[in-house]
Amino acid sequence: MKVLSGFICGLLFGLGLVLSGMTDPVKVQGFLDVTGQWDVTLAFVMVGAIAVAMPAFIWLRRRAQPVFAPSFQWPQATQIDGRLLLGAALFGVGWGLSGLCPGPALVNIVQGGQDIVAFVVSLLLGSWVHDRFFRSA
Repeated sequence: MKVLSGFICGLLFGLGLVLSGMTDPVKVQGFLDVTGQWDVTLAFVMVGAIAVAMPAFIWLRRRAQPVFAPSFQWPQATQIDGRLLLGAALFGVGWGLSGLCPGPALVNIVQGGQDIVAFVVSLLLGSWVHDRFFRSA
């Protein structure tokens, strides 16, 4: 049941990305171009996501345990440190340059194309390097 619920959640997330336009790098770059021809439509997507997620997280915080797992795995880190800021900056630069972040990139991989394959390969390689050399730091 855990695998099925994960599959359904991933499918809904991917469908939401496609319907909202977040899998279109040009649309995302238009949203990030606040000093040029700013495309505000993705702001409505983000507000909608917050409107759905916030009540859900409030409800989940009140539960003793999740339905398909023995316990919740809430983030433990509360400090804003250099590693967090560097990671956020790298993510933001990558998102701005490519117009993609990991979720939309994985949705777009079904289309193929050299750019998206290179992005996903780089994503996987970067994830491996992080896990191999920086996770324990």
